[in-house]
Amino acid sequence: MANDAKPDYKSTLNLPDTPFPMRGDLAKREPVWLKDWDEKGLYFRIRKACAGRPLFILHDGPPYANGDIHMGHAAGKILKDIVVKSKTMAGFDAPYTPGWDCHGLPIEHQIEKKHGRNLEPNKQRALCREFAAEQIARQKVDFKRLGIHGDWDNSYTTMNPPTEGAEIRALGRIWKQGLLYRGLKPVNWCIDCGSALAEAEVEYEDRTSPAIDVGYRMIDRDKLAKLAGAPLTDAKPIDAVIWTTTPWTLPGSQAISVNPELAYVLAETDSRYLLLAAELAEKSLARYGLAATIVPGTIAGAQLEGLKAKHPFLDREVPIVVGAHVTLDAGTGLVHTAPAHGVDDFDMGVKYKLSLEQPVDDEGKYKSFVPLLAGTSVRAADKPILELLQARNAPQSDTALLKHEPFRHSYPHCWRHKTPIIFRATTQWFIAMDKPAAGGKTLREAAMKAISETTFYPAWGRGRIEAMISGRPDWTLSRQRNWGVPLALFLDRETDQLHPDTEALIEKAAAMVDKGGIEAWFAASCEDFGVDPKAYRKISDTMDVWFDSGVTHFSVLRGLAGQRWPADLYLEGSDQHRGWFQSSLLTGCAMDGRAPYNALLTHGFTVDGQGRKMSKSLGNVIAPQKVNDTLGAEMIRLWIAATDYSGELAISDEILKRVVESYRRIRNTLRFLLANIADFDPQKDLLPPDQWLEIDRYALAMTRAFAQECTEAYGRFEFHTVTQRMQIFCSEDLGAFYLDILKDRLYTCPRESRARRSAQSVLHHVTQVLLRLMAPVLTFTAEEAWTVLHPGKEESLFFHTWNDVLPAQADENGLAVKWARLREIRAVVQKELEALRQAGSIGSSLAAEVELAAPEGDRALLESLGEDLRFALITSAARVVPGAELAVRVTPSAHAKCERCWHYRADVGSNPAHPAICGRCVTNLKSPGEPRTHA
Repeated sequence: MANDAKPDYKSTLNLPDTPFPMRGDLAKREPVWLKDWDEKGLYFRIRKACAGRPLFILHDGPPYANGDIHMGHAAGKILKDIVVKSKTMAGFDAPYTPGWDCHGLPIEHQIEKKHGRNLEPNKQRALCREFAAEQIARQKVDFKRLGIHGDWDNSYTTMNPPTEGAEIRALGRIWKQGLLYRGLKPVNWCIDCGSALAEAEVEYEDRTSPAIDVGYRMIDRDKLAKLAGAPLTDAKPIDAVIWTTTPWTLPGSQAISVNPELAYVLAETDSRYLLLAAELAEKSLARYGLAATIVPGTIAGAQLEGLKAKHPFLDREVPIVVGAHVTLDAGTGLVHTAPAHGVDDFDMGVKYKLSLEQPVDDEGKYKSFVPLLAGTSVRAADKPILELLQARNAPQSDTALLKHEPFRHSYPHCWRHKTPIIFRATTQWFIAMDKPAAGGKTLREAAMKAISETTFYPAWGRGRIEAMISGRPDWTLSRQRNWGVPLALFLDRETDQLHPDTEALIEKAAAMVDKGGIEAWFAASCEDFGVDPKAYRKISDTMDVWFDSGVTHFSVLRGLAGQRWPADLYLEGSDQHRGWFQSSLLTGCAMDGRAPYNALLTHGFTVDGQGRKMSKSLGNVIAPQKVNDTLGAEMIRLWIAATDYSGELAISDEILKRVVESYRRIRNTLRFLLANIADFDPQKDLLPPDQWLEIDRYALAMTRAFAQECTEAYGRFEFHTVTQRMQIFCSEDLGAFYLDILKDRLYTCPRESRARRSAQSVLHHVTQVLLRLMAPVLTFTAEEAWTVLHPGKEESLFFHTWNDVLPAQADENGLAVKWARLREIRAVVQKELEALRQAGSIGSSLAAEVELAAPEGDRALLESLGEDLRFALITSAARVVPGAELAVRVTPSAHAKCERCWHYRADVGSNPAHPAICGRCVTNLKSPGEPRTHA
């Protein structure tokens, strides 16, 4: 060679090159891509590309417009985005319109904190509307930052006037079904809210209550003694003993309930007789620390009905009544009955015509007519009530309070304020669960049928919502608030009956609200509706906020362009079985006789790495905004997809580190693929499978199996299965096997050779499949890679589907079986090579030669690869000899190393013109290069 210069063999290699960087730098680059997608109207271009496909509708459950989004919000929204994008890639038209829930107490509370209470109602509503709009704007920025495709410019809100008007029409439809009624019933009441709560607004938490045993002095002492069958010769009084964990309800006590089927006894102490359930007498006396003698004979609970006792501290006679709700689970077998409070108590009050007068006002204080306690908050009532009980009678041993001790139990709390609720009998509007509707079925029956026809992901969701529906009370619909959609009804001032033209008035109210929002209703007078204000009054109550979001299937979904009812899927957190899932189910069944969805997907709550709820006090909060700004939203997306959402979604800095590492492996694989097909034009270079090398055809089979597993997992919404399979495919199937073997052929064979184009043809298909399958999860990265494949073109991966990407070929099963065994044998060889490397005998595996002793079946398999066996094993030589069982012998090569391909070969230097390279590389310096058939 001229001037005896050393040949530049590096320039003869096909070294990979790509503009796709190794480092994603996602935190900085994602906002740039988002801006570009927004400016190009990517979402709407995807809609245009999907036009005419079958529809798939995921209806968005609206998050509440209050406060910045947290990781739970991010999890829900990203899961929805993965569903929508996977359905798009699967060949559906899957539009997505995000929404927000805007009415209700939390926003009203924020306005009260900022501007004070007692605001003029319309001023308060205006401030609430303004506040909600500000919150939506903030949340929308954060949601879009997560890479979520949707119609953000036309998102829906429950405070949009036409949506508010449609909600009033939904109320009208439920009223026409005969399910809406007004009644006095005990409801969940939050003192902090100053309003009734629906079941969905109640959550149960453990709390410690004062458990007390209280004696009610019997007036009908002699009658009771006679029932006992043993005449009492002394003058000791008899106390009927009740047990309660809510002392504050005692001022409302109107009766004592016993079970008609239970047996009761009298227990004689030094100062009195105690009436107790026979089965609980011994346990109760032990609790009081009293020595007592049980009077012979028992009394049936039914026999006690009608006997009278004295209230322990009020001037009131209370009768004994009988009811099956009294059990032996705890206490004494006698229950004090306050009809103005508990549900069972109320039913007993109605049955026995007891006083239903409510002694507690909206603020949780005893009303002025309650002796001794007027103006006292029920939250501060325990101490004075205990003092009143202890003051009754002398000596101290004869007080009404027999026992006072702390009792730990589950108790209902307001889901907003996290404070214990109380039960108050108030006049409210209800949706009946057990009243036959116009179609003949009750709402409960219709809902249970709808549940049986719904698909659940995961399956346990069915039993959860069934249990809730089967036992739930009537839906308390009305609220005593200002910021909400009105119960647009008129009541007769004398009879409290609805106006005879209610249907027309509801439509008129809805039309008014369509144009002017809820403010129009509250500003209107009876005369504006043609209603006589002397005969009728306009209701000021608003509707439960769960009704707002619960009827979006009617108020929003059916009005969205290009969408349809019912939705294919609703997706929310597991708390929504008592919330949006349930309110949507009930309103759908009340209005249409079916659920507004075909399937429900439930995800768990986000927790820290130790399974604890995130809280500022624990310092374990990981905010999505911070992750976006440091690691990129892609890491949140991958974390969510990789987590089995059917349980809790744990996140921590350590977990995110593992996610980053997983992402890096996927990105590096993608970079290798892109770099090695950079000079490949599928229009002219793509070879059909029958012209490929055998390992390439196996790689096609391997890729097809991977694609099938992933698409099926996407169809089952098992995204963690997809990401696990993707990790295995990139790390093991490609990185540790196929691509590792392929490097030699890609780099050393002539650029245009069949051997190299065969490999690139496969890599082209692998890249197409991998990008499509990763796109729903790793949206930013997939789109970034797609632009590398289509530089300068207005292209998007989401214009395409993952169907029919791979070409067909014959006998894939046979190939899969053959190469699966070869990979097993290869793993044995690699183990031996690693031992030699650890011992320092070789550097890379190419410095070794392998001899494989193999039985007949394996020997035929190995020999079928011929000279290409060494390429499959990535060694410089490979020999197969007969053996009774598989045995591998690895030895360092004694030959020189080729400077071009790094193989150790006996023919290095055999060509005087190229003294530093092997004969194969000399051949590969010119087309068509070396012959390759298998690997």
